[in-house]
Amino acid sequence: MYTLIVGTQEWSSWSLRPYMALMATGAKFQLKVIQLRRPESKSAILKQSPAGKVPVLKFGAVTVWDSLAICETLAERHPKAGLWPKDAKLRAKARAYAAEMHSGFPDVRNQLPMAFASRLPMPDLKPETSDQIDRIIAAWDEALKKHSGKDGFLFGKFSIADCMYAPVVSRFTTYGVKTPKRVKGYMEKVWALPAMQNWLKAS
Repeated sequence: MYTLIVGTQEWSSWSLRPYMALMATGAKFQLKVIQLRRPESKSAILKQSPAGKVPVLKFGAVTVWDSLAICETLAERHPKAGLWPKDAKLRAKARAYAAEMHSGFPDVRNQLPMAFASRLPMPDLKPETSDQIDRIIAAWDEALKKHSGKDGFLFGKFSIADCMYAPVVSRFTTYGVKTPKRVKGYMEKVWALPAMQNWLKAS
Protein backbone atom coordinates (compact mmCIF):
# COMPACT_ATOMS: atom_id res chain seq x y z
CA MET A 1 0.00 0.00 0.00
CA TYR A 2 1.11 3.53 -0.74
CA THR A 3 1.19 6.35 1.77
CA LEU A 4 0.75 9.81 0.32
CA ILE A 5 1.68 12.64 2.66
CA VAL A 6 0.15 15.99 1.72
CA GLY A 7 -0.24 19.48 3.11
CA THR A 8 -3.44 21.27 4.11
CA GLN A 9 -5.82 20.44 1.29
CA GLU A 10 -7.34 23.91 1.04
CA TRP A 11 -3.95 25.39 0.17
CA SER A 12 -1.47 22.77 -1.07
CA SER A 13 -1.62 22.82 -4.85
CA TRP A 14 1.51 20.67 -5.08
CA SER A 15 -0.18 17.96 -3.00
CA LEU A 16 -3.30 17.84 -5.17
CA ARG A 17 -1.39 16.81 -8.29
CA PRO A 18 -0.08 13.40 -7.17
CA TYR A 19 -3.34 12.76 -5.34
CA MET A 20 -5.12 13.05 -8.69
CA ALA A 21 -2.63 10.66 -10.29
CA LEU A 22 -2.83 8.16 -7.46
CA MET A 23 -6.62 8.16 -7.60
CA ALA A 24 -6.42 7.51 -11.34
CA THR A 25 -4.34 4.37 -10.80
CA GLY A 26 -7.02 2.79 -8.62
CA ALA A 27 -4.32 1.66 -6.17
CA LYS A 28 -4.99 1.50 -2.45
CA PHE A 29 -3.31 4.20 -0.41
CA GLN A 30 -3.33 5.92 2.93
CA LEU A 31 -3.54 9.71 2.97
CA LYS A 32 -1.75 11.60 5.71
CA VAL A 33 -2.29 15.34 6.03
CA ILE A 34 0.24 17.67 7.63
CA GLN A 35 -1.30 21.00 8.56
CA LEU A 36 0.69 23.84 7.04
CA ARG A 37 1.38 27.37 8.32
CA ARG A 38 1.90 26.20 11.90
CA PRO A 39 5.03 26.41 14.05
CA GLU A 40 5.43 22.64 13.98
CA SER A 41 4.79 22.19 10.24
CA LYS A 42 8.43 22.28 9.13
CA SER A 43 9.62 19.69 11.63
CA ALA A 44 6.66 17.41 10.85
CA ILE A 45 7.46 17.51 7.13
CA LEU A 46 11.19 16.93 7.69
CA LYS A 47 10.33 13.68 9.45
CA GLN A 48 8.77 12.51 6.19
CA SER A 49 10.98 14.07 3.49
CA PRO A 50 14.64 15.14 3.35
CA ALA A 51 13.55 18.02 1.10
CA GLY A 52 11.32 19.41 3.82
CA LYS A 53 8.39 19.76 1.46
CA VAL A 54 5.13 17.98 0.70
CA PRO A 55 3.89 15.96 -1.10
CA VAL A 56 5.74 12.74 -0.33
CA LEU A 57 4.94 9.22 -1.56
CA LYS A 58 6.12 6.20 0.40
CA PHE A 59 5.94 2.52 -0.48
CA GLY A 60 8.11 -0.21 0.96
CA ALA A 61 11.52 1.31 1.62
CA VAL A 62 11.06 3.95 -1.09
CA THR A 63 10.41 7.65 -0.48
CA VAL A 64 9.63 9.92 -3.42
CA TRP A 65 9.17 13.69 -3.09
CA ASP A 66 8.22 16.38 -5.62
CA SER A 67 4.81 16.26 -7.28
CA LEU A 68 6.00 15.55 -10.81
CA ALA A 69 8.48 12.88 -9.65
CA ILE A 70 5.64 11.15 -7.78
CA CYS A 71 3.39 11.29 -10.85
CA GLU A 72 6.16 9.85 -13.04
CA THR A 73 6.75 7.07 -10.52
CA LEU A 74 3.06 6.18 -10.52
CA ALA A 75 2.94 6.19 -14.32
CA GLU A 76 5.89 3.79 -14.40
CA ARG A 77 4.45 1.47 -11.76
CA HIS A 78 0.91 1.47 -13.17
CA PRO A 79 1.18 1.43 -16.97
CA LYS A 80 -2.42 0.23 -17.36
CA ALA A 81 -3.63 3.49 -15.84
CA GLY A 82 -2.43 5.30 -18.98
CA LEU A 83 -1.14 8.35 -17.15
CA TRP A 84 0.75 9.38 -20.28
CA PRO A 85 -0.56 9.10 -23.86
CA LYS A 86 0.52 5.94 -25.71
CA ASP A 87 1.55 7.85 -28.83
CA ALA A 88 5.18 9.00 -28.46
CA LYS A 89 4.68 12.38 -30.12
CA LEU A 90 1.58 13.13 -28.08
CA ARG A 91 3.32 11.90 -24.94
CA ALA A 92 6.20 14.31 -25.56
CA LYS A 93 3.77 17.20 -25.92
CA ALA A 94 1.87 16.21 -22.77
CA ARG A 95 5.16 16.09 -20.87
CA ALA A 96 6.02 19.58 -22.12
CA TYR A 97 2.66 20.86 -20.85
CA ALA A 98 3.23 19.23 -17.45
CA ALA A 99 6.77 20.55 -17.17
CA GLU A 100 5.73 24.07 -18.16
CA MET A 101 3.25 24.08 -15.30
CA HIS A 102 5.75 22.56 -12.90
CA SER A 103 8.40 25.20 -13.50
CA GLY A 104 6.40 28.22 -14.64
CA PHE A 105 3.59 30.68 -13.97
CA PRO A 106 5.05 32.15 -10.75
CA ASP A 107 2.85 35.24 -10.81
CA VAL A 108 -0.34 33.18 -11.11
CA ARG A 109 0.80 31.19 -8.08
CA ASN A 110 1.56 34.35 -6.10
CA GLN A 111 -1.46 36.46 -6.99
CA LEU A 112 -4.04 33.67 -7.15
CA PRO A 113 -3.06 31.36 -4.27
CA MET A 114 -5.03 28.15 -4.04
CA ALA A 115 -8.05 28.39 -1.75
CA PHE A 116 -9.77 25.25 -2.94
CA ALA A 117 -13.17 25.52 -1.31
CA SER A 118 -13.44 29.31 -1.49
CA ARG A 119 -14.81 31.89 -3.90
CA LEU A 120 -12.80 35.11 -3.76
CA PRO A 121 -12.70 38.42 -5.66
CA MET A 122 -10.15 38.77 -8.42
CA PRO A 123 -7.23 40.92 -7.24
CA ASP A 124 -5.74 43.66 -9.39
CA LEU A 125 -3.52 41.62 -11.66
CA LYS A 126 0.01 42.49 -12.64
CA PRO A 127 0.64 42.43 -16.41
CA GLU A 128 2.82 39.34 -15.91
CA THR A 129 -0.04 37.52 -14.18
CA SER A 130 -2.49 38.39 -16.95
CA ASP A 131 0.00 37.18 -19.56
CA GLN A 132 0.46 33.90 -17.73
CA ILE A 133 -3.30 33.38 -17.42
CA ASP A 134 -3.64 34.02 -21.14
CA ARG A 135 -0.88 31.48 -21.86
CA ILE A 136 -2.58 28.80 -19.76
CA ILE A 137 -5.94 29.38 -21.43
CA ALA A 138 -4.37 29.35 -24.90
CA ALA A 139 -2.45 26.16 -24.14
CA TRP A 140 -5.55 24.42 -22.84
CA ASP A 141 -7.63 25.56 -25.80
CA GLU A 142 -5.05 24.33 -28.29
CA ALA A 143 -4.71 20.91 -26.65
CA LEU A 144 -8.46 20.48 -26.30
CA LYS A 145 -9.09 21.50 -29.90
CA LYS A 146 -6.49 19.09 -31.28
CA HIS A 147 -6.37 16.20 -28.86
CA SER A 148 -9.29 16.01 -26.41
CA GLY A 149 -11.36 13.55 -28.45
CA LYS A 150 -14.30 11.79 -26.81
CA ASP A 151 -12.71 11.72 -23.35
CA GLY A 152 -12.46 15.50 -23.15
CA PHE A 153 -9.16 15.94 -21.33
CA LEU A 154 -6.10 17.81 -22.61
CA PHE A 155 -4.68 14.83 -24.45
CA GLY A 156 -7.73 12.62 -24.75
CA LYS A 157 -7.67 10.30 -21.75
CA PHE A 158 -6.95 11.77 -18.33
CA SER A 159 -3.20 12.17 -17.93
CA ILE A 160 -0.49 13.67 -15.76
CA ALA A 161 -0.88 16.87 -17.76
CA ASP A 162 -4.39 17.18 -16.32
CA CYS A 163 -3.06 16.38 -12.84
CA MET A 164 -0.54 19.19 -13.10
CA TYR A 165 -3.19 21.72 -14.13
CA ALA A 166 -5.88 20.60 -11.66
CA PRO A 167 -4.85 23.26 -9.11
CA VAL A 168 -5.15 25.90 -11.84
CA VAL A 169 -8.70 24.74 -12.47
CA SER A 170 -9.24 25.34 -8.76
CA ARG A 171 -7.62 28.78 -8.87
CA PHE A 172 -9.59 29.88 -11.93
CA THR A 173 -12.79 28.67 -10.24
CA THR A 174 -12.00 30.41 -6.96
CA TYR A 175 -11.25 33.78 -8.58
CA GLY A 176 -13.80 33.58 -11.39
CA VAL A 177 -11.34 33.74 -14.28
CA LYS A 178 -13.28 34.12 -17.52
CA THR A 179 -12.54 31.45 -20.11
CA PRO A 180 -13.85 30.48 -23.56
CA LYS A 181 -16.53 27.83 -23.83
CA ARG A 182 -14.20 24.92 -24.65
CA VAL A 183 -11.94 25.71 -21.71
CA LYS A 184 -14.88 26.23 -19.38
CA GLY A 185 -16.20 22.80 -20.32
CA TYR A 186 -12.81 21.28 -19.57
CA MET A 187 -12.67 22.96 -16.18
CA GLU A 188 -16.12 21.67 -15.32
CA LYS A 189 -15.08 18.15 -16.34
CA VAL A 190 -11.98 18.25 -14.15
CA TRP A 191 -13.88 19.79 -11.23
CA ALA A 192 -16.46 16.98 -11.38
CA LEU A 193 -13.86 14.20 -11.07
CA PRO A 194 -14.25 12.12 -7.89
CA ALA A 195 -10.69 13.01 -6.85
CA MET A 196 -11.47 16.72 -7.03
CA GLN A 197 -14.74 16.29 -5.16
CA ASN A 198 -13.01 14.24 -2.45
CA TRP A 199 -10.41 16.99 -2.10
CA LEU A 200 -13.17 19.58 -1.88
CA LYS A 201 -14.91 17.72 0.94
CA ALA A 202 -11.65 17.62 2.88
CA SER A 203 -10.81 21.29 2.30
